[in-house]
Amino acid sequence: MQTNFLSQQFNASFLAENSTACPANATICDGTSCVLPEDNFNQTLSVILSTVLTIMLAMVMFSMGCNVEIKNFLGHLRRPWGIFVGFLCQFGIMPLSAFLLSLAFDILPIQAVVVLIMGCCPGGTASNVIAYWVDGDMDLSISMTTCSTLLAMGMMPLCLLIYTKMWTDSNAIVLPYDSIGISLVALIVPISFGIFVNHKWPSKAKIILKVGSIVGAVLIVVIAVVGGILYKGSWIITPKLWIIGTIFPAAGYTLGFFLARVAGLSWHRCRTVSLETGMQNTQLCSTIVQLSFSPEELELMFTFPLIYSIFQLTFALLILGGYRLYRRRYVKTKTDVEKTAQKEDSKSIAIINGGFVSDEMK
Repeated sequence: MQTNFLSQQFNASFLAENSTACPANATICDGTSCVLPEDNFNQTLSVILSTVLTIMLAMVMFSMGCNVEIKNFLGHLRRPWGIFVGFLCQFGIMPLSAFLLSLAFDILPIQAVVVLIMGCCPGGTASNVIAYWVDGDMDLSISMTTCSTLLAMGMMPLCLLIYTKMWTDSNAIVLPYDSIGISLVALIVPISFGIFVNHKWPSKAKIILKVGSIVGAVLIVVIAVVGGILYKGSWIITPKLWIIGTIFPAAGYTLGFFLARVAGLSWHRCRTVSLETGMQNTQLCSTIVQLSFSPEELELMFTFPLIYSIFQLTFALLILGGYRLYRRRYVKTKTDVEKTAQKEDSKSIAIINGGFVSDEMK
């Protein structure tokens, strides 16, 4: 009896020390066959990030609404040419680009489906923050985000039906209409309050806008970095999906800009449409993926929305940096124009006064 007990004790200690035989956190071990506790890390992290994103969304949309003029916003709705161009980019260019990239890189069917889901998602709210910093048309940006989220309820099923036929049954993809509805409410309610504040207290609205735009930009970066660090297995993904995750947002920004320019939109609206096209609602994509696929399938493509999110933010920051550098070097600000006008006026006065020019005006 004592010999058997020592033998069992030795086997248990051997299995505990030898990680290849059985992991230390296993609950039941029988040789190399082990039962591991369920890992809910990603699910818990997703809930935390969703909560933070919802709070961030409300704050950012309220502050962005403080920069919206009611007349201009209603003008875009009455003459929706800019919104229509954005619609073509959002539900025309992006799903088609996803389809072509999936074919070009010959990825697995389940991976092609997640790329297509990303392409069919509506625009993300981060585009409103970046549009503000690149002097875009905020009225157009917010109206495009709102309309694309509303239209996604019908356009997402249609696009998925068209493009996923060769890989899977579109009925197998679960669309969370409740999540889309929540996103829509989270857009409309804070924006409405922001527009009201801008209408009643314009001076206070400017302060809220500046604070909200800075806080929103910081939170977007922080959430992207935290998600990239904490998500287990986020970097273990096929190189093909890494490449697609890099090319896809870049293609959205570029094609959106050129289509808007071909449609005759002004430069600041082209920048707006470009950002609205390339920046997708990655949180919605993650929700659809989790609802539609088994844990085994999720291992092959769950982190693609995170990869896309990282690169869409990276390219957006590059666009912002490039625009700010261009503006500093080539575009005269309002202050520069006023100083130039003052110098010209002083010189004309100097001619009348015998050529005298004060040192302050030189």
